[in-house]
Amino acid sequence: MADRTADEIFKEFKEHSIAEFFKKNRQMLGYAGKVHSLVTIVHEYVTNSLDACEEAGILPDITISIKGIGEDKYKVTVEDNGPGIPKNFVGKALAQILSGTKFHRYMQQRGQQGIGAAGCTLYSQITTGKQVSVRSTVSKGKSYSCSIGIETMRNKPIVSNMQDIENGSDHTGLYIEGEFADVKYENSDHGVYEYLKRTALSNPHVQIKLIDPEGKEFTFMRAVNSVPERPIPTKPHPLGLTVNDLLEFAQRSSSRKVSSFLLDTFARVTPNKINEIKGMLTQLDMEKEPQKLTWQDAEELIKAFSRVKWLAPDASYIKPIGAEQIRIALKNILNPEFMNVIERRPAVFRGGIPFIVEAAVAFGGTSGKKTEEGYEGSILRFANRVPLLFDSGNCAITEAVKSIEWKRYGIDLDMQPVSVFVNVSSVYIPYSGVGKEAIAQEDEIIGEIKLALMEAARGLQRYISGKEHMHEEASKYNAVMRYTKQLASDLSSMSGIDHAIIEKKLETLIAKHYQRVAKKEEGSGDAKQEQR
Repeated sequence: MADRTADEIFKEFKEHSIAEFFKKNRQMLGYAGKVHSLVTIVHEYVTNSLDACEEAGILPDITISIKGIGEDKYKVTVEDNGPGIPKNFVGKALAQILSGTKFHRYMQQRGQQGIGAAGCTLYSQITTGKQVSVRSTVSKGKSYSCSIGIETMRNKPIVSNMQDIENGSDHTGLYIEGEFADVKYENSDHGVYEYLKRTALSNPHVQIKLIDPEGKEFTFMRAVNSVPERPIPTKPHPLGLTVNDLLEFAQRSSSRKVSSFLLDTFARVTPNKINEIKGMLTQLDMEKEPQKLTWQDAEELIKAFSRVKWLAPDASYIKPIGAEQIRIALKNILNPEFMNVIERRPAVFRGGIPFIVEAAVAFGGTSGKKTEEGYEGSILRFANRVPLLFDSGNCAITEAVKSIEWKRYGIDLDMQPVSVFVNVSSVYIPYSGVGKEAIAQEDEIIGEIKLALMEAARGLQRYISGKEHMHEEASKYNAVMRYTKQLASDLSSMSGIDHAIIEKKLETLIAKHYQRVAKKEEGSGDAKQEQR
């Protein structure tokens, strides 16, 4: 075979759009496996609904319907009561990869890649050849419907069948319907039902209704009647920057000088810090235009940043779920016999990115998982309120849970009905892959999760220990009480005192010695009497 020249080889050189790339690498978006793919579709639509409702200050009501229409083929509809999408944005919002209202903002948010619903549109298109149907109501009585697709070669939205609809509804909202193949509905720990259950756990202000392929309806009722406080955009902290980050920010800056660029762009940078940095520089002129920064200039700045004593990042921009909200949600969904919820103080990883860990341990009720042998514990993982169902082995949360000696706290995750809940909130979640299914195993994050869980476990340890002690006391109390009648009878025959009087005094004496058990028995007796 003759050797090919460079000109001949590069005749095959082509450019590809981002949509075309993801068409060939759909597993990178979470479309890996049939069950996983269906959960990803529901996740993307539900996340969009939650974000839209919260930004509009609306308590979310979301209905998801999944209907089988063939082998491993389903029609999925998602309807919400959010603000809807204006006509002129519907194509870009639902059918253009890397566009939207989130990607460019440095703030805490559920999604952070700008792929979401557009990925669902693409998946429908490549598995069934069909577009996604949309109906949106953005103002009272005014709606429109259309079909949405993607021109993958150019990553451009295709909007067709646009029709205005007059209706008498007072409510706004968005309705999306798509057909998807190569997916599967499954009742498992990794299925749609479990995903929605966990979404309700981490978002107690939402009401979710699921209609499964068998027509069964499940409703996760709203437990909190207030919309969570919205996170607001913030600025990146100098300690979290790389050389490339700094150069990218500089290229987008409208500042005329490096000094004003640093002041305008980054958190905790003050005129005094600028003067401090100036004293460390040997080559860079701070009067230089930011767009003219070289790699060497940026390296010098990053080195200077590392030597400055900065204030910690402002964690007020992070909005966790909240300990009380978690308690309400756990009671609403799991109804545990006991729970202990811990919210840690803000911490940082990679030198400058703030995050907050919330953790809880729930015991009894519907906590854990039922098995043929009895029960076993479950790990409920969340990042910025989003459930993480897959890739648990690579997750910082799983690593932290496994590293704890639970039996030291009287807890057996292999045998007891225990749920371990962990939510990590941050402006930037370091996912271990583009599918956003696991948090990267950063040492600082693992350490904070461990501290939170050990504190939560100590509370459960005290409860279990107290419960066991109460059980021992109850056994002794019941054993002694069994002999009161006989003892009272013997003492009555010896003393001539009425049998009933002696028995009553014996019971009073025993109850005084076992006060906690006696009160519990008395309360139990009253409850039974009321039931009768």
